[in-house]
Amino acid sequence: MTTTLNHEFHRVPMAGMGVRPNAKAKVVGVLLLLVALAAIYWVMLETGALTTVTNKAALSEWIDQLGYWGPVGIIGLMITAIVLSPIPSAPIAMVAGAAYGSLWGTVIVVIGAEAGALIAFAIARSLGYDVIHRWRRVRPVLNWLGKDRSQGGLMLVIFASRLVPFISFDAVSYAAGLTPIAFWRFVVATLAGVIPTAYLITAFGGLLMASESGVVTGLLILVSGITLLPIVAKLLMARLRHQKASELA
Repeated sequence: MTTTLNHEFHRVPMAGMGVRPNAKAKVVGVLLLLVALAAIYWVMLETGALTTVTNKAALSEWIDQLGYWGPVGIIGLMITAIVLSPIPSAPIAMVAGAAYGSLWGTVIVVIGAEAGALIAFAIARSLGYDVIHRWRRVRPVLNWLGKDRSQGGLMLVIFASRLVPFISFDAVSYAAGLTPIAFWRFVVATLAGVIPTAYLITAFGGLLMASESGVVTGLLILVSGITLLPIVAKLLMARLRHQKASELA
């Protein structure tokens, strides 16, 4: 009996000590990641790379200089723009459309956007989810979001957010990693939402490249309206059916 108690006494503290270093390691990991991202952003700013990315003409010239490696460069830039949130990804998509046309431009942009979203999701899920889940006030919300019905709702929210160019693609990817949404649901929702938006932006790529900022804003609003129209129509039809069912009852 004494041996058993001694064994339990030594085992419990070790288990407790195993949790705290893990939490501390994740906090350190988050801090190191933030420092690394800030350093990359600073290097891009100092070397002029950030100016190239935000300047459509300079970016188009740089892609032309890459030759056959141009698509790889665009994919890499899309990933960087999503993981490093302050870098805009819209100019990259416009250049892809102007350089490779609507079809291949869409394929290239979708690959880069999906890869960047998955990396951002993985970073948030691996480093931030457990930390957020320890907060008592947040835990009930996360448990509710983990249910099947809520999973479908989260999937719809992510899908709809991908259809609107004005909603931060990067922020949604990081925020989704902090929720209990299943990985495959995030992949499908992101892919389904990115494809139509990427196609419309790349299809208008040449026009957007030559347009003023006001025209670009107007076209982006048009893209948002076109892509969100099916969802709005479906919600309205569901509401009408619900009203008719209530009247008949």
